[in-house]
Amino acid sequence: MNEGKILMIDDDEDVLLAAKMLLKKYNYQVIIEKNPNKIPFLLNNDTYDVILLDMNFSKDTTSGKEGFEWLGKIKEKDPQAVVIMITAFGDVEMAVRALKDGATDFILKPWQNEKLIATISTAIKLKKSYNEVDKLRKAKQMLEEQISQPFRDIIGNSSAMQEVYTLIDRVAKTDANVLILGENGTGKELIARAIHQKSLRSDNSFVAVDMGAITETLFESELFGHKKGAFTDAREDRPGRFELANEGTLFLDEIGNLSLNLQSKLLSALQSRKVTRVGSNNSVDVDIRLICATNMPIEQMVKEGKFRQDLLYRINTVEVHIPPLADRVDDIIMLANHFLDHYSKKYRKEVLSISTDAVTKLKKYAWPGNVRELQHSIERAVIMADSATLQESDFLFSRKSDSSTTADTLNLDEVEKAAVVKGLQLHNGNISKAADELGLTRASLYRRMEKYGL
Repeated sequence: MNEGKILMIDDDEDVLLAAKMLLKKYNYQVIIEKNPNKIPFLLNNDTYDVILLDMNFSKDTTSGKEGFEWLGKIKEKDPQAVVIMITAFGDVEMAVRALKDGATDFILKPWQNEKLIATISTAIKLKKSYNEVDKLRKAKQMLEEQISQPFRDIIGNSSAMQEVYTLIDRVAKTDANVLILGENGTGKELIARAIHQKSLRSDNSFVAVDMGAITETLFESELFGHKKGAFTDAREDRPGRFELANEGTLFLDEIGNLSLNLQSKLLSALQSRKVTRVGSNNSVDVDIRLICATNMPIEQMVKEGKFRQDLLYRINTVEVHIPPLADRVDDIIMLANHFLDHYSKKYRKEVLSISTDAVTKLKKYAWPGNVRELQHSIERAVIMADSATLQESDFLFSRKSDSSTTADTLNLDEVEKAAVVKGLQLHNGNISKAADELGLTRASLYRRMEKYGL
Protein backbone atom coordinates (compact mmCIF):
# COMPACT_ATOMS: atom_id res chain seq x y z
CA MET A 1 0.00 0.00 0.00
CA ASN A 2 1.54 3.28 -1.15
CA GLU A 3 0.80 6.43 0.78
CA GLY A 4 1.26 9.92 -0.53
CA LYS A 5 -0.54 12.96 -1.86
CA ILE A 6 0.50 14.16 -5.30
CA LEU A 7 -0.29 17.47 -6.97
CA MET A 8 0.09 17.44 -10.77
CA ILE A 9 -0.03 20.64 -12.86
CA ASP A 10 -0.15 20.33 -16.66
CA ASP A 11 -2.25 22.20 -19.24
CA ASP A 12 -2.83 18.97 -21.21
CA GLU A 13 -5.97 17.42 -19.78
CA ASP A 14 -5.27 14.05 -21.43
CA VAL A 15 -1.88 13.89 -19.70
CA LEU A 16 -3.49 14.72 -16.35
CA LEU A 17 -6.19 12.08 -16.63
CA ALA A 18 -3.76 9.40 -17.81
CA ALA A 19 -1.42 10.07 -14.91
CA LYS A 20 -4.26 10.13 -12.39
CA MET A 21 -5.62 6.79 -13.58
CA LEU A 22 -2.18 5.21 -13.41
CA LEU A 23 -1.24 6.58 -9.99
CA LYS A 24 -4.59 5.66 -8.43
CA LYS A 25 -3.80 2.02 -9.21
CA TYR A 26 -0.86 2.39 -6.82
CA ASN A 27 -3.09 3.97 -4.13
CA TYR A 28 -1.68 7.46 -4.42
CA GLN A 29 -4.02 10.39 -3.79
CA VAL A 30 -3.78 12.59 -6.87
CA ILE A 31 -4.93 16.19 -7.31
CA ILE A 32 -4.76 17.49 -10.91
CA GLU A 33 -4.87 21.07 -12.16
CA LYS A 34 -4.68 22.59 -15.66
CA ASN A 35 -4.22 26.21 -14.61
CA PRO A 36 -0.82 26.98 -13.02
CA ASN A 37 -2.21 30.24 -11.65
CA LYS A 38 -4.08 28.18 -9.07
CA ILE A 39 -0.83 26.86 -7.58
CA PRO A 40 -0.71 29.48 -4.74
CA PHE A 41 -4.29 28.63 -3.72
CA LEU A 42 -3.58 24.90 -3.77
CA LEU A 43 -0.43 25.27 -1.67
CA ASN A 44 -2.16 27.53 0.85
CA ASN A 45 -4.97 25.06 1.44
CA ASP A 46 -3.17 21.73 1.50
CA THR A 47 0.18 19.98 1.71
CA TYR A 48 1.60 17.56 -0.84
CA ASP A 49 4.30 14.92 -0.72
CA VAL A 50 5.22 15.42 -4.37
CA ILE A 51 4.43 18.11 -6.95
CA LEU A 52 4.58 17.17 -10.66
CA LEU A 53 5.08 20.38 -12.64
CA ASP A 54 5.08 20.77 -16.41
CA MET A 55 7.92 22.83 -17.93
CA ASN A 56 5.77 24.57 -20.54
CA PHE A 57 2.25 25.97 -20.56
CA SER A 58 0.00 27.61 -23.13
CA LYS A 59 1.59 31.07 -22.90
CA ASP A 60 5.00 29.74 -23.88
CA THR A 61 5.20 26.19 -25.17
CA THR A 62 8.95 25.81 -25.72
CA SER A 63 11.19 27.95 -23.51
CA GLY A 64 10.26 26.48 -20.12
CA LYS A 65 10.09 30.02 -18.71
CA GLU A 66 6.74 29.49 -16.98
CA GLY A 67 7.94 26.22 -15.47
CA PHE A 68 11.01 27.93 -13.99
CA GLU A 69 8.88 30.78 -12.62
CA TRP A 70 6.42 28.44 -10.91
CA LEU A 71 9.24 26.25 -9.59
CA GLY A 72 10.77 29.36 -7.99
CA LYS A 73 7.46 30.38 -6.40
CA ILE A 74 6.86 26.88 -5.03
CA LYS A 75 10.35 26.68 -3.50
CA GLU A 76 10.00 30.19 -2.09
CA LYS A 77 6.85 29.16 -0.24
CA ASP A 78 8.23 25.79 0.85
CA PRO A 79 12.01 25.29 0.48
CA GLN A 80 11.55 21.58 1.21
CA ALA A 81 8.89 21.02 -1.45
CA VAL A 82 9.67 17.96 -3.58
CA VAL A 83 9.07 19.00 -7.21
CA ILE A 84 9.42 16.71 -10.24
CA MET A 85 9.51 18.53 -13.58
CA ILE A 86 7.61 17.10 -16.57
CA THR A 87 9.38 17.76 -19.85
CA ALA A 88 9.53 16.70 -23.47
CA PHE A 89 12.63 14.85 -24.71
CA GLY A 90 14.09 17.95 -26.35
CA ASP A 91 13.89 19.91 -23.08
CA VAL A 92 16.40 17.79 -21.14
CA GLU A 93 18.90 20.65 -20.87
CA MET A 94 16.20 22.82 -19.33
CA ALA A 95 15.30 20.02 -16.94
CA VAL A 96 18.92 19.83 -15.79
CA ARG A 97 18.80 23.57 -15.16
CA ALA A 98 15.61 23.03 -13.14
CA LEU A 99 17.49 20.58 -10.92
CA LYS A 100 20.00 23.33 -10.17
CA ASP A 101 17.08 25.63 -9.31
CA GLY A 102 15.69 23.22 -6.73
CA ALA A 103 13.73 20.54 -8.57
CA THR A 104 14.17 17.02 -7.21
CA ASP A 105 14.00 15.10 -10.50
CA PHE A 106 12.43 15.17 -13.95
CA ILE A 107 10.47 12.76 -16.14
CA LEU A 108 10.14 12.74 -19.93
CA LYS A 109 6.91 12.81 -21.91
CA PRO A 110 5.74 10.37 -23.07
CA TRP A 111 6.81 8.52 -19.92
CA GLN A 112 7.27 4.86 -19.19
CA ASN A 113 4.84 3.85 -16.44
CA GLU A 114 7.45 1.94 -14.46
CA LYS A 115 9.83 4.89 -14.63
CA LEU A 116 7.14 7.32 -13.47
CA ILE A 117 6.14 5.14 -10.50
CA ALA A 118 9.76 4.58 -9.49
CA THR A 119 10.55 8.30 -9.64
CA ILE A 120 7.51 9.23 -7.55
CA SER A 121 8.21 6.48 -5.00
CA THR A 122 11.77 7.76 -4.51
CA ALA A 123 10.53 11.36 -4.24
CA ILE A 124 7.99 10.45 -1.54
CA LYS A 125 10.70 8.72 0.49
CA LEU A 126 12.77 11.90 0.20
CA LYS A 127 9.83 14.02 1.40
CA LYS A 128 9.32 11.73 4.39
CA SER A 129 12.99 12.09 5.29
CA TYR A 130 12.66 15.88 5.09
CA ASN A 131 9.65 15.74 7.42
CA GLU A 132 11.49 13.48 9.86
CA VAL A 133 14.55 15.73 9.93
CA ASP A 134 12.34 18.78 10.50
CA LYS A 135 10.52 17.03 13.34
CA LEU A 136 13.81 15.98 14.95
CA ARG A 137 15.20 19.51 14.59
CA LYS A 138 12.17 21.02 16.33
CA ALA A 139 12.25 18.36 19.04
CA LYS A 140 15.98 18.94 19.60
CA GLN A 141 15.43 22.68 19.88
CA MET A 142 12.64 22.16 22.39
CA LEU A 143 14.66 19.68 24.44
CA GLU A 144 17.60 22.09 24.53
CA GLU A 145 15.29 24.82 25.79
CA GLN A 146 14.00 22.47 28.48
CA ILE A 147 17.49 21.44 29.59
CA SER A 148 18.62 25.07 29.84
CA GLN A 149 15.90 25.89 32.35
CA PRO A 150 17.16 26.14 35.96
CA PHE A 151 15.71 24.20 38.91
CA ARG A 152 14.14 21.43 36.86
CA ASP A 153 14.31 19.06 39.83
CA ILE A 154 11.89 19.27 42.73
CA ILE A 155 13.45 20.18 46.08
CA GLY A 156 11.83 19.12 49.35
CA ASN A 157 11.54 16.25 51.83
CA SER A 158 8.60 17.46 53.92
CA SER A 159 5.70 15.09 54.58
CA ALA A 160 3.48 17.25 52.37
CA MET A 161 5.85 16.80 49.43
CA GLN A 162 6.28 13.08 50.10
CA GLU A 163 2.57 12.67 49.44
CA VAL A 164 3.01 14.48 46.12
CA TYR A 165 5.93 12.23 45.17
CA THR A 166 3.84 9.12 45.89
CA LEU A 167 1.04 10.37 43.67
CA ILE A 168 3.50 11.21 40.87
CA ASP A 169 4.88 7.66 40.94
CA ARG A 170 1.38 6.20 40.76
CA VAL A 171 0.13 8.31 37.85
CA ALA A 172 3.31 8.79 35.77
CA LYS A 173 3.38 5.39 34.06
CA THR A 174 -0.22 5.74 32.91
CA ASP A 175 -1.52 7.99 30.15
CA ALA A 176 -4.17 9.48 32.43
CA ASN A 177 -4.86 13.21 32.11
CA VAL A 178 -3.61 15.10 35.16
CA LEU A 179 -4.80 18.37 36.70
CA ILE A 180 -2.29 20.05 39.01
CA LEU A 181 -3.78 22.46 41.54
CA GLY A 182 -1.81 24.89 43.66
CA GLU A 183 -1.10 28.51 44.45
CA ASN A 184 1.00 30.64 42.14
CA GLY A 185 4.71 29.97 42.55
CA THR A 186 4.41 26.50 44.08
CA GLY A 187 6.17 24.78 41.16
CA LYS A 188 3.32 23.24 39.19
CA GLU A 189 5.40 23.05 36.01
CA LEU A 190 8.14 21.18 37.86
CA ILE A 191 5.58 18.61 38.95
CA ALA A 192 4.34 18.30 35.37
CA ARG A 193 7.90 17.77 34.13
CA ALA A 194 8.49 15.14 36.81
CA ILE A 195 5.41 13.24 35.67
CA HIS A 196 6.65 13.39 32.06
CA GLN A 197 10.18 12.28 32.97
CA LYS A 198 8.81 9.24 34.81
CA SER A 199 6.32 8.39 32.04
CA LEU A 200 6.57 6.05 29.06
CA ARG A 201 6.77 9.19 26.87
CA SER A 202 9.91 10.55 28.52
CA ASP A 203 12.00 10.15 25.35
CA ASN A 204 9.69 12.54 23.49
CA SER A 205 8.96 16.23 23.85
CA PHE A 206 7.49 18.02 26.86
CA VAL A 207 5.72 21.12 25.53
CA ALA A 208 4.61 23.78 28.02
CA VAL A 209 2.06 26.47 27.18
CA ASP A 210 1.13 29.43 29.41
CA MET A 211 -2.58 29.70 28.61
CA GLY A 212 -2.84 32.96 30.55
CA ALA A 213 -0.41 34.62 28.14
CA ILE A 214 -2.19 33.60 24.90
CA THR A 215 -4.63 36.11 23.46
CA GLU A 216 -7.98 35.14 21.95
CA THR A 217 -6.72 35.97 18.44
CA LEU A 218 -3.54 33.86 18.69
CA PHE A 219 -5.01 30.88 20.53
CA GLU A 220 -5.61 28.66 17.49
CA SER A 221 -2.33 29.63 15.83
CA GLU A 222 -0.29 28.87 18.97
CA LEU A 223 -1.99 25.58 19.80
CA PHE A 224 -2.99 24.25 16.40
CA GLY A 225 -0.43 25.94 14.09
CA HIS A 226 -0.91 27.90 10.88
CA LYS A 227 -0.16 27.88 7.19
CA LYS A 228 2.04 30.51 5.57
CA GLY A 229 -0.08 33.51 4.60
CA ALA A 230 -3.00 32.55 6.87
CA PHE A 231 -2.73 36.00 8.48
CA THR A 232 -0.48 39.05 8.28
CA ASP A 233 2.47 37.76 10.35
CA ALA A 234 2.28 34.13 9.14
CA ARG A 235 5.53 34.19 7.15
CA GLU A 236 6.00 30.42 7.12
CA ASP A 237 4.16 27.19 7.87
CA ARG A 238 4.30 26.57 11.60
CA PRO A 239 3.18 23.56 13.63
CA GLY A 240 1.20 24.28 16.79
CA ARG A 241 1.99 23.08 20.29
CA PHE A 242 -0.26 20.04 19.86
CA GLU A 243 1.78 18.84 16.88
CA LEU A 244 5.08 19.58 18.61
CA ALA A 245 3.96 17.51 21.59
CA ASN A 246 2.89 14.55 19.43
CA GLU A 247 3.84 11.27 21.17
CA GLY A 248 4.99 13.35 24.15
CA THR A 249 3.38 15.48 26.88
CA LEU A 250 1.45 18.72 26.47
CA PHE A 251 1.35 20.90 29.60
CA LEU A 252 -1.31 23.63 29.65
CA ASP A 253 -0.55 25.98 32.53
CA GLU A 254 -3.09 28.45 33.93
CA ILE A 255 -5.93 26.70 32.12
CA GLY A 256 -8.43 28.42 34.41
CA ASN A 257 -7.74 31.70 32.59
CA LEU A 258 -9.32 30.50 29.32
CA SER A 259 -12.54 32.14 28.17
CA LEU A 260 -15.56 29.91 27.55
CA ASN A 261 -15.08 30.36 23.80
CA LEU A 262 -11.49 29.08 23.93
CA GLN A 263 -12.49 26.31 26.32
CA SER A 264 -14.88 25.06 23.64
CA LYS A 265 -12.14 25.01 20.98
CA LEU A 266 -9.74 23.22 23.30
CA LEU A 267 -12.35 20.62 24.26
CA SER A 268 -13.06 19.89 20.59
CA ALA A 269 -9.37 19.19 19.91
CA LEU A 270 -9.03 17.01 23.01
CA GLN A 271 -12.10 14.96 22.12
CA SER A 272 -11.17 14.38 18.49
CA ARG A 273 -7.41 14.16 19.01
CA LYS A 274 -7.14 16.13 15.77
CA VAL A 275 -6.02 19.69 15.05
CA THR A 276 -6.38 21.86 11.97
CA ARG A 277 -3.82 24.56 11.25
CA VAL A 278 -5.17 28.04 10.69
CA GLY A 279 -5.49 28.53 6.92
CA SER A 280 -5.75 24.80 6.19
CA ASN A 281 -8.71 22.49 5.62
CA ASN A 282 -6.88 19.31 6.61
CA SER A 283 -6.81 17.93 10.14
CA VAL A 284 -3.75 16.29 11.69
CA ASP A 285 -3.94 13.39 14.16
CA VAL A 286 -2.14 14.01 17.47
CA ASP A 287 -1.20 11.61 20.23
CA ILE A 288 -0.48 13.49 23.46
CA ARG A 289 -0.43 12.97 27.21
CA LEU A 290 -2.26 15.97 28.69
CA ILE A 291 -1.30 17.71 31.94
CA CYS A 292 -3.04 20.92 33.01
CA ALA A 293 -2.53 23.28 35.93
CA THR A 294 -4.28 26.19 37.57
CA ASN A 295 -4.14 28.27 40.73
CA MET A 296 -7.81 29.15 40.46
CA PRO A 297 -10.76 27.53 42.32
CA ILE A 298 -11.84 25.59 39.26
CA GLU A 299 -14.64 23.60 40.92
CA GLN A 300 -16.20 26.87 42.07
CA MET A 301 -15.75 28.29 38.56
CA VAL A 302 -17.77 25.37 37.18
CA LYS A 303 -20.60 26.14 39.61
CA GLU A 304 -20.51 29.79 38.55
CA GLY A 305 -20.60 28.88 34.85
CA LYS A 306 -17.09 30.24 34.22
CA PHE A 307 -15.52 26.88 33.35
CA ARG A 308 -17.05 24.08 31.30
CA GLN A 309 -17.84 21.00 33.36
CA ASP A 310 -17.26 18.68 30.39
CA LEU A 311 -13.79 20.16 29.91
CA LEU A 312 -13.02 19.70 33.61
CA TYR A 313 -14.04 16.04 33.35
CA ARG A 314 -11.75 15.70 30.33
CA ILE A 315 -8.63 17.15 32.00
CA ASN A 316 -8.78 15.86 35.58
CA THR A 317 -8.70 12.09 35.53
CA VAL A 318 -6.24 12.51 38.41
CA GLU A 319 -5.77 15.64 40.53
CA VAL A 320 -2.47 16.55 42.17
CA HIS A 321 -2.59 19.22 44.88
CA ILE A 322 0.67 21.11 45.49
CA PRO A 323 1.01 22.47 49.04
CA PRO A 324 1.92 26.16 49.53
CA LEU A 325 5.38 26.86 50.92
CA ALA A 326 3.82 27.94 54.23
CA ASP A 327 2.67 24.32 54.68
CA ARG A 328 6.13 22.89 54.04
CA VAL A 329 8.30 24.93 56.40
CA ASP A 330 10.76 22.04 56.69
CA ASP A 331 11.66 22.53 53.02
CA ILE A 332 12.39 26.27 53.22
CA ILE A 333 16.06 26.03 54.18
CA MET A 334 16.73 23.20 51.72
CA LEU A 335 15.26 25.34 48.95
CA ALA A 336 17.06 28.45 50.15
CA ASN A 337 20.43 26.66 50.12
CA HIS A 338 19.71 25.29 46.64
CA PHE A 339 19.00 28.80 45.30
CA LEU A 340 21.95 30.19 47.24
CA ASP A 341 24.34 27.75 45.54
CA HIS A 342 22.90 28.53 42.10
CA TYR A 343 23.00 32.32 42.36
CA SER A 344 26.40 32.38 44.03
CA LYS A 345 27.78 30.63 40.96
CA LYS A 346 25.73 32.70 38.54
CA TYR A 347 26.90 36.04 39.96
CA ARG A 348 30.38 34.75 40.90
CA LYS A 349 30.06 35.70 44.54
CA GLU A 350 31.40 33.67 47.45
CA VAL A 351 28.20 33.68 49.46
CA LEU A 352 28.30 30.37 51.29
CA SER A 353 25.68 30.36 54.04
CA ILE A 354 22.64 31.94 55.66
CA SER A 355 22.85 33.29 59.22
CA THR A 356 20.76 31.84 62.06
CA ASP A 357 18.72 35.05 62.40
CA ALA A 358 18.03 35.06 58.65
CA VAL A 359 16.99 31.40 58.77
CA THR A 360 14.52 32.17 61.56
CA LYS A 361 13.09 35.04 59.57
CA LEU A 362 12.74 32.87 56.44
CA LYS A 363 10.82 30.26 58.40
CA LYS A 364 8.47 32.78 60.02
CA TYR A 365 7.62 34.62 56.81
CA ALA A 366 4.25 33.74 55.19
CA TRP A 367 5.60 33.47 51.60
CA PRO A 368 2.49 34.56 49.68
CA GLY A 369 4.48 34.09 46.45
CA ASN A 370 5.61 30.60 47.52
CA VAL A 371 8.79 29.04 46.08
CA ARG A 372 9.11 31.65 43.35
CA GLU A 373 9.14 34.43 45.94
CA LEU A 374 11.80 32.56 47.95
CA GLN A 375 13.87 32.14 44.80
CA HIS A 376 13.73 35.87 43.99
CA SER A 377 14.47 36.79 47.60
CA ILE A 378 17.62 34.65 47.64
CA GLU A 379 18.73 36.01 44.27
CA ARG A 380 18.40 39.61 45.44
CA ALA A 381 20.10 38.81 48.73
CA VAL A 382 23.09 37.26 46.94
CA ILE A 383 23.38 40.30 44.65
CA MET A 384 23.27 42.75 47.56
CA ALA A 385 25.35 40.74 50.04
CA ASP A 386 28.76 42.12 51.07
CA SER A 387 29.85 39.09 53.11
CA ALA A 388 30.03 35.30 52.78
CA THR A 389 26.94 34.88 54.96
CA LEU A 390 23.48 36.24 54.20
CA GLN A 391 22.17 38.34 57.07
CA GLU A 392 18.65 39.18 58.16
CA SER A 393 19.09 42.67 56.71
CA ASP A 394 19.77 41.21 53.25
CA PHE A 395 16.09 40.31 52.89
CA LEU A 396 13.71 43.16 52.10
CA PHE A 397 10.70 41.60 53.74
CA SER A 398 12.61 41.24 57.04
CA ARG A 399 12.42 44.98 57.63
CA LYS A 400 8.63 44.97 58.01
CA SER A 401 5.85 42.48 58.42
CA ASP A 402 4.42 41.32 55.13
CA SER A 403 1.08 42.79 56.25
CA SER A 404 2.51 46.27 56.85
CA THR A 405 0.68 49.31 55.54
CA THR A 406 2.12 52.35 53.84
CA ALA A 407 0.68 54.91 56.24
CA ASP A 408 4.03 55.51 57.94
CA THR A 409 6.18 56.02 54.84
CA LEU A 410 6.34 58.23 51.76
CA ASN A 411 9.11 56.22 50.15
CA LEU A 412 7.76 55.40 46.68
CA ASP A 413 9.51 52.03 46.48
CA GLU A 414 8.07 50.99 49.85
CA VAL A 415 4.59 52.18 48.83
CA GLU A 416 4.76 50.31 45.53
CA LYS A 417 6.11 47.16 47.16
CA ALA A 418 3.35 47.19 49.78
CA ALA A 419 0.72 47.61 47.04
CA VAL A 420 2.15 44.66 45.09
CA VAL A 421 2.24 42.46 48.22
CA LYS A 422 -1.32 43.43 49.11
CA GLY A 423 -2.52 42.70 45.58
CA LEU A 424 -0.90 39.25 45.61
CA GLN A 425 -2.33 38.45 49.03
CA LEU A 426 -5.80 39.67 48.07
CA HIS A 427 -5.90 37.27 45.11
CA ASN A 428 -4.01 34.37 46.73
CA GLY A 429 -0.98 34.78 44.48
CA ASN A 430 -2.97 34.82 41.21
CA ILE A 431 -0.76 36.94 38.93
CA SER A 432 -3.45 37.77 36.37
CA LYS A 433 -6.00 38.97 38.93
CA ALA A 434 -3.40 40.84 41.00
CA ALA A 435 -2.09 42.60 37.89
CA ASP A 436 -5.61 43.63 36.93
CA GLU A 437 -6.28 44.92 40.45
CA LEU A 438 -3.05 46.97 40.36
CA GLY A 439 -3.68 48.29 36.86
CA LEU A 440 -0.58 46.53 35.47
CA THR A 441 0.15 44.00 32.77
CA ARG A 442 1.31 40.54 33.86
CA ALA A 443 4.82 41.31 32.57
CA SER A 444 4.93 44.59 34.52
CA LEU A 445 3.84 42.84 37.70
CA TYR A 446 6.51 40.16 37.25
CA ARG A 447 9.15 42.89 36.85
CA ARG A 448 8.04 44.54 40.11
CA MET A 449 8.03 41.19 41.91
CA GLU A 450 11.62 40.67 40.78
CA LYS A 451 12.53 44.22 41.77
CA TYR A 452 11.26 43.72 45.32
CA GLY A 453 12.25 40.11 45.75
CA LEU A 454 8.68 38.83 45.87
